[in-house]
Amino acid sequence: MQKPTAAITGIGSYVPEYILTNHELAETLDTTDEWIMTRIGIKERRILKEENEGTSFMGVRAVNNLLEKTNTKPEDIDLVICATVTPDHPFPATANIIADKAGIGNAFHFDLNAGCSGFLYALATGARYIESGMYKKVIIIGADKMSSIVDYTDRSVAPIFGDGAGAVMLEPNFDGLGIQDMILESDGVGRQFLHQKAGGSVEPPSIESVNGGRHYVFQDGQPVFKWAVSKMADVSVEIMNKHNLTADDIAYLVPHQANMRIISATAKRMGLDPKKVMINIEKYGNTTAGTLPLCIADYEHKLKKGDNLILSTFGAGFTWGSIYLKWAY
Repeated sequence: MQKPTAAITGIGSYVPEYILTNHELAETLDTTDEWIMTRIGIKERRILKEENEGTSFMGVRAVNNLLEKTNTKPEDIDLVICATVTPDHPFPATANIIADKAGIGNAFHFDLNAGCSGFLYALATGARYIESGMYKKVIIIGADKMSSIVDYTDRSVAPIFGDGAGAVMLEPNFDGLGIQDMILESDGVGRQFLHQKAGGSVEPPSIESVNGGRHYVFQDGQPVFKWAVSKMADVSVEIMNKHNLTADDIAYLVPHQANMRIISATAKRMGLDPKKVMINIEKYGNTTAGTLPLCIADYEHKLKKGDNLILSTFGAGFTWGSIYLKWAY
């Protein structure tokens, strides 16, 4: 029997209603709309304001949107993987919470943490379950409530991040569509430049850690930027060369939405026309694990069956990678 490929057969998304604009940030930070747009490319970002709600709140809504659009019964789902760096709780897994609230009762589920590369890693992981023949319907979620760990007095971090969630369905395909190949990379040297200092087992929460602001995102911007520009472009070109793909062969690059300059540099190295690059950073900012599925959701209506897509990302760790897939519907 022919080995199946793992194909995306549907996508759902959710972003909070509240819009935090650059002008609002400028009221409390030493910044301007022009400064943020020039250096990052973000105009506004969504913030989850609902009281006592976390990442699962958005994840459930993205999953429900996906199930409705694909006319899928929750009990038919075999596996749920949630990529996130902002789980509702240290445990249980946010995937457990999302599955329970979405009525998914026959699946097993777990979280995956790879920073901004989380969704790509989770997609690669879910694909293997499909390719092995073990499962028929797998949901991959990328969701983060970054506002919960952002210091809004820190100009170097506050403008970058937003909240949001996306979810895709993976199913077997026997027509050569779906995921064709993947390249996944990481280098632990990057851990010192982008991390959350406190809240884990090394430095558990305390009055001192909270007062010291050690539960917020820490980022040393210059080395992160340099690594991201290099590695996202390198891995995207590598997967193109591996499959003898030219810019003409590619329908879209789906890049992580961290910084417009990084996105542009990656597209330029790939020789792509800017029209072939999925971009929504201006309205959502960096939603970490949510950026790739939110991009695909925004561009879903433009995609055609058989389109070649290159997904590319870079995140904390450092982690980075690319996936080459053929759109299946």
